[in-house]
Amino acid sequence: MAGIQEVYDLVVKGKAKLIGGAVQEALDAGCDPTAVLNEGMIAAMDEVGAKFKEGEIFVPEMLVAARAMKKGVEVLKPHLATGAAGAAGKVIIGTVMGDLHDIGKNLVAMMLESSGFEVIDLGVDVPKEKFVETYEQNPDTKIICCSALLTTTMPALKEAVELLNTQPFRSKIKVMVGGAPITQAFADEIGADAYTEDAASCAQKAKELVA
Repeated sequence: MAGIQEVYDLVVKGKAKLIGGAVQEALDAGCDPTAVLNEGMIAAMDEVGAKFKEGEIFVPEMLVAARAMKKGVEVLKPHLATGAAGAAGKVIIGTVMGDLHDIGKNLVAMMLESSGFEVIDLGVDVPKEKFVETYEQNPDTKIICCSALLTTTMPALKEAVELLNTQPFRSKIKVMVGGAPITQAFADEIGADAYTEDAASCAQKAKELVA
């Protein structure tokens, strides 16, 4: 439908100012809100993620697209069946203790939201216990994402994952790690379920993990 195609194009181009109107027009024209979300926005972010992986666009363009999507979702939310916007499941995300970097984490959070997850963002400098406490308050969480952007905070990431690995709920969740200095080898060594090198891959991998 024309309306959904326009929403798709505006998200890909990152037109945050125009997206709200386009979403409203699509709804007024009788487009199904869930289709606007899935075919208009989530599909558009999938394309943005693919372009990012191929090096056709870079972080700024991806952030702009994710922001546009966010604006579109604000208009769409009241029309969605409850839970449709977080239908993929809950994710807890945070940058580990001692690390104050949040651009990468924020981008991952936005990409996860764009993929249909409900994201609980704990922010930066998160003590390892906070990940456990937040899970206990949200036992329907499917994934816990921990990020470290400095080589000096890699030990804190390791401790956070080690703590999660000793929890009785460990079998019910997937633990994902990421950040500039992190590698697949390090993720394997500390016992994480998955490592991804960028936000687009993280969203893709998260979908596979809960499928």
